[in-house]
Amino acid sequence: MSEPRPVLVVTQPDDLTADLVIEQLNQRCVPIVRFDTADFPHALTLHARIDSTGLHGILATPSRNARLDAVRSLYYRRPRGFTFTGLDEQDARFATLQARYGLGGVLASLPGCLYVNHPRAIADAEFKPAQLTVAAEVGFTIPATLITNSPDNAREFTAQYAPIVYKPLRTAPYQRDGRSLTIWVEEVDPAELDEQIAGTAHLFQARVAAEAFLRVTAIGDRVFCVRIDSGDQLDWRYDYDALAYTAVDPPPGLADLVAAYLKRFGLVFGCFDFALRPDGGPVFLECNPNGQWRRLEDETGLPMTAALADLLERGTS
Repeated sequence: MSEPRPVLVVTQPDDLTADLVIEQLNQRCVPIVRFDTADFPHALTLHARIDSTGLHGILATPSRNARLDAVRSLYYRRPRGFTFTGLDEQDARFATLQARYGLGGVLASLPGCLYVNHPRAIADAEFKPAQLTVAAEVGFTIPATLITNSPDNAREFTAQYAPIVYKPLRTAPYQRDGRSLTIWVEEVDPAELDEQIAGTAHLFQARVAAEAFLRVTAIGDRVFCVRIDSGDQLDWRYDYDALAYTAVDPPPGLADLVAAYLKRFGLVFGCFDFALRPDGGPVFLECNPNGQWRRLEDETGLPMTAALADLLERGTS
């Protein structure tokens, strides 16, 4: 009898979302090898051989190992970066690059493996300009959007589409006076559009007149929709305690557009955010190719963890 094919889970140690999925897979007796890229090389050993028959070898943690040609699926969540201590800056930079393109290259090349999602696809799909471009091309309604470092262009856009909002193009750790801050979606006061805009790229959008938000979690060919009523919050993540969640059916045609969007990026999983206009029409805001759903599942009972475990267990077979 052949040995069961394992699922690789690549993430940091404290990841409650991954923990939920692993618990489901454990209940199904699916073998799992979990590790963090930051474990390499001190707690993760790589032996990869590439010849005329393909990629072979072993990836080993202190307690488990996986044959590289027998991985059924890889769940790529939120691993930390490589860390090399005891080296000077130049040597550490060299070692990090070798690890990224060595271990990272092997993980991106596993034969017969289902990726949820492939690291390269995640990276491509995290660019907001690419998200909005593809969303418009597949047929979603999107807000009028400007990405610029020109104060004059920002003022012209505001004059045409006011009210407008500002969104960060990428979230990053940000501190002020030693306190961690979150940069929220905020409405822009035209008087704030000064010469500082020239300092970097900014994303501005026409504000959508929304009565609620819709979070759509796509897992394989399954689509789970949750309506989020947030009162007058512009960014519903600002105050989770003020939210009301309702499981709903997807608006007509939405599931097909979601599938087309995922196909364009080579994804099998994605968390989509839409603003719902008063007429019920959804307006695409963004898609997180590595999003979370635990709170939505807790509030609605939708079986999203089980659906993701189904996908990983099935693999490419």
